Amino acid sequence: MEPLSITIYDLYAFFYSKDEELLKELKKDLYLEGWIRGNRASKEVGFIDFNDGTNFRGIQLVYDKKEIENFNEVSKLKVGSSIRVVGKFTLTPDAKQPFEVHLKYLEVVNECAEDYPLQKKYHTPEFLREIAHLRPRANLFNALFRVRNTLTMAIHHFFQERNFMYVHTPIITGSDAEGAGEVFNVVTGEKRTNEFFGKDAILTVSGQLHVEPFAMSFRDVYTFGPTFRAENSNTPRHASEFWMIEPEMAFANLEDDMHLIEDCIKYCIESVLEHSPLEMEFFNNIVDKSRTLIERLTSIVESEFKKMTYTEAIEVLIKAVKDGHEFENKDIKWGMDLQTEHERYITENIIKGPVFIIDYPKDLKAFYMYLNDDHKTVAACDLLVPYVGELVGGSQREHRYDLLKQKMEQMHLLPELKWYLDLRKYGFTPSAGFGIGFDRLLMYITGVSNIRDVQPYPRSANALKY
Repeated sequence: MEPLSITIYDLYAFFYSKDEELLKELKKDLYLEGWIRGNRASKEVGFIDFNDGTNFRGIQLVYDKKEIENFNEVSKLKVGSSIRVVGKFTLTPDAKQPFEVHLKYLEVVNECAEDYPLQKKYHTPEFLREIAHLRPRANLFNALFRVRNTLTMAIHHFFQERNFMYVHTPIITGSDAEGAGEVFNVVTGEKRTNEFFGKDAILTVSGQLHVEPFAMSFRDVYTFGPTFRAENSNTPRHASEFWMIEPEMAFANLEDDMHLIEDCIKYCIESVLEHSPLEMEFFNNIVDKSRTLIERLTSIVESEFKKMTYTEAIEVLIKAVKDGHEFENKDIKWGMDLQTEHERYITENIIKGPVFIIDYPKDLKAFYMYLNDDHKTVAACDLLVPYVGELVGGSQREHRYDLLKQKMEQMHLLPELKWYLDLRKYGFTPSAGFGIGFDRLLMYITGVSNIRDVQPYPRSANALKY
């Protein structure tokens, strides 16, 4: 009888299904392909920690000198070697793992070299960043990139289930949507792109301006893709290339925006907890020193997101300084940009949960945000969460032609972005949207503290090995 070709993912699925027909299949000889994660042997019997990449949790292979011909060769196989095996499914109710596979045959596909840098010991994240082509094999990154995949699908499911249309916005563009000036210029060979496109081109810093026109046709839309900032920063929260989630809604205001943000964050957390339980248990027990990560995330899902105006936040911070709280940035005044320490104080000490800070000074925010009636603030919101601070930024968009034109003229954005202003003349509606840094959201959900550790191949200043 031919062995049953199976993956570890299906092996666990068959085992936990309790389906009699599926369980009968496990009585056949099993054929698996994968890699050795650990190998230990005595004179008569050996044990291989085995994983084929389909499941975070691997299985144990048992090989006996009486059962396989190449016992001595197998006992010397190194961590990282790739193998093909045939064996018998065996229940182990008294062991840590519920079952194991007893080998009848093992074929070496490729034996790992002596200088393989990933051995069964602790490796620092800094060391593993230097071997990004190998680090997905380490438990931390194996779990992390699985959760990255789960979170990616959660984003798409959330918006698709709500009938948002996915729009691919351009990577190469002619305008800096944020007006920050920290952009990567695009060149063609040794020439500037003005000889190719007829104007200078940059890598996009945001897909928002390009996705907004689609909201005026399809009502609810989103873009989800890579963005770039030429910030010469080496902080744990900054990278030169990162992914952004940016939805836009027609016929919407700031309240609608905050409702969508809250629903989106809760949906993503719930999805990861449901679909990546083994990985999240790993992050909770191994990465999070307090072992409260899952508890904190569950608390966010169960919380009602509060609201506080920027002005109220400043008053709270001024009072905190008077009461003796030590901020590194202690010169608190209206009009300042809140720092992470201020945001964390508000969400952790005052609100004790997630909170939207709304109605920021207009000079702190982008040109496209709706000017409030006080003419000092804009209808913007930042979602603050414990342990991180700002997680999401959003706003109602300025739909009044004259006010937007005035602001764009002041910032010298015309005629470069005349097309964006023109939208306001052609049936534009009140609208709103937000941006979530996908990598930072992943950091928050996993408890991993450095953005370079949640990206497959991180891009930052003075770091372009791959």
